Amino acid sequence: MTIMPDSGTGTGPITRDGSPVEFYLLMKAGDEPDVVAGVTPPGGSVLELGCGVGRVTHPLVERGFEVVAVDESAEMLAHVRGARTVRSGIQDLRLERRFDLVMLASHLVQTAEEEGRRLLLDTCARHVAPDGRVLIQWTPPERHDDRRPGQGRTVDGLTIEVAAVEEVSPGLVHSTMRYTHGGKEWTQSFRSWRLTDERLAAELARAGLRLERFVTDDRTWVLAAPAE
Repeated sequence: MTIMPDSGTGTGPITRDGSPVEFYLLMKAGDEPDVVAGVTPPGGSVLELGCGVGRVTHPLVERGFEVVAVDESAEMLAHVRGARTVRSGIQDLRLERRFDLVMLASHLVQTAEEEGRRLLLDTCARHVAPDGRVLIQWTPPERHDDRRPGQGRTVDGLTIEVAAVEEVSPGLVHSTMRYTHGGKEWTQSFRSWRLTDERLAAELARAGLRLERFVTDDRTWVLAAPAE
């Protein structure tokens, strides 16, 4: 993933985008497999953009989906099992095939400036089947300002907390997260652009996609379809 050029520190390998590989190996899948299963035909094909170490890939494979897992990091892809892997920047991807579902998770749609976001959505559009769907994870505008230093949670001994957050320019928020587990600590910084519902819909339309619906009650998962 080339679109998050902020820093990461800690033990073990750190990818070019600042992601600590050892930390992501500790993380378990959340609701992503359930969300995917709810919008994809059983046994359907899934293109997972920015798959990382396979945190979501593996549960999808176990559920019988055909997954093509894409990431720029060889260190991340080395841990993916049961799926075809492709090492590539998302914006450069051209597989010459289309999928029942294209998934762009991890709020990647908001980590790029306008041009980078256009390239991400163009990749989604050129790989989705005519009757397929694009599943995007984002931060709705009403939740964008909820993050505060000190906020966090601990699950299975893994603590994730906000170390710092700052609006560095209008509409652009820079955050640093701190991860700790078993005496080890990692930090990762990333940026996030605020998007309104209308702006998201407009940028999808520019890529030839239409916003179909919000999948979850918290509106963090958006389903888009090829424009008719």
